[in-house]
Amino acid sequence: MIGTLLVANRGEIACRIVRTCRELGIRTVAVHSDADENALHARVADATVRLPGAAPADTYLRGDLIVKAALASGADAVHPGYGFLSENPAFARAVLDAGLVWIGPPPEAIEAMASKTRAKELMGLEPLHKVTEDDLPVLVKAAAGGGGRGMRVVRDLAALEDELTAARAEALSAFGDGEVFVERYYGGDAGGRHVEVQILADTHGTVWPLGTRDCSLQRRHQKVIEEAPAPGLTPELTDSLHAMAVRAARAVDYVGAGTVEFLVSDGTAHFLEMNTRLQVEHPVTEAVFGIDLVALQIRVAEGHALETDPPRPEGHAIEARLYAEDPAHAWAPQTGTLHRLTVPDGVRLDTGYTDGDDIGVHYDPMLAKVVAHAPTRTEALRKLAGALERARIHGPTTNRDLLVRSLRHEEFTTARMDTGFYDRHLPTLTEP
Repeated sequence: MIGTLLVANRGEIACRIVRTCRELGIRTVAVHSDADENALHARVADATVRLPGAAPADTYLRGDLIVKAALASGADAVHPGYGFLSENPAFARAVLDAGLVWIGPPPEAIEAMASKTRAKELMGLEPLHKVTEDDLPVLVKAAAGGGGRGMRVVRDLAALEDELTAARAEALSAFGDGEVFVERYYGGDAGGRHVEVQILADTHGTVWPLGTRDCSLQRRHQKVIEEAPAPGLTPELTDSLHAMAVRAARAVDYVGAGTVEFLVSDGTAHFLEMNTRLQVEHPVTEAVFGIDLVALQIRVAEGHALETDPPRPEGHAIEARLYAEDPAHAWAPQTGTLHRLTVPDGVRLDTGYTDGDDIGVHYDPMLAKVVAHAPTRTEALRKLAGALERARIHGPTTNRDLLVRSLRHEEFTTARMDTGFYDRHLPTLTEP
């Protein structure tokens, strides 16, 4: 049994993991950079360990320091959250080699799915090796990438070589790996939707497909609004998505929580990748299935078996990511003091900030996730838009107004959105 758990992360996800650990009676240890000395995640944990410096490369990406912190603080387990080292197989191995429990999939599974080209091979798919005019538009992607970096949409064959060079350079800088590949592009004006399946697997051979999520509203290839279940899918397509997700998990002997992502276009699902970690948008799945995915991650890591079948889903949940950024000016990140952030009762608020906290320049500008759950999609939409509209937010500029307008846009309310939503509608959605 896990007695003390170190959270190798910061912000809202660190606070969220601490909350579940407290409910389970597990002592928590937070790590913090100098910039996060007074951050909420450091204040709510039972103990803290300083990581000298402020930049992620000097702090939250220093796996050696984090393992030392876990051992020095008496932790017997490490939860990586999302981002930072959560999908780093070398870090997972270091945690295990230190005799600690790793709250995540085996390093071999992370490694197998870390390269998008390798992941496609495991799923029986191949990238485009020779691009013709008939293949356009295409998407250049970093094999080891994520978060929208190392990605280029190419609509003109003459521009392909330059875009490949640029993508390689960006991928090498961001991930230390310049490998890129090319696949057909189904997003944007091609009308594709980003649909994913949450899975949870134990060490006894059980794999749960925990429904679908739609994450089509994105900016710079990063999600802004997510919902579960994905609306408008036929039962046959949903079953097919579940089956492919389970197949991906079994192909690498997966254990723990993970997400298999697809691009759905014209009723056909195209495999994108597998994220070998807990997703930012996991709360919508928790709401619909009435579960705590972090608690289940811990139980699985302790060797407990899942029930044969997952719980039955109920209702609809939608999540909006509240960012300190200005959508009207190229999504520019905003800094300053967050004087107040409160939302009405009846919605879930996951945040790493409290009133008076400073929003700095070193980390992702997400302030919070606001989640509404209701019996129907229409009710969940109304509930979330109303809560955001009535929220008290004083401080840096945020994307709150954009979120409300997006949730009330006809394309979204009628579930006709795709990944090109903001490409088409951002100018009107950000009008004064």
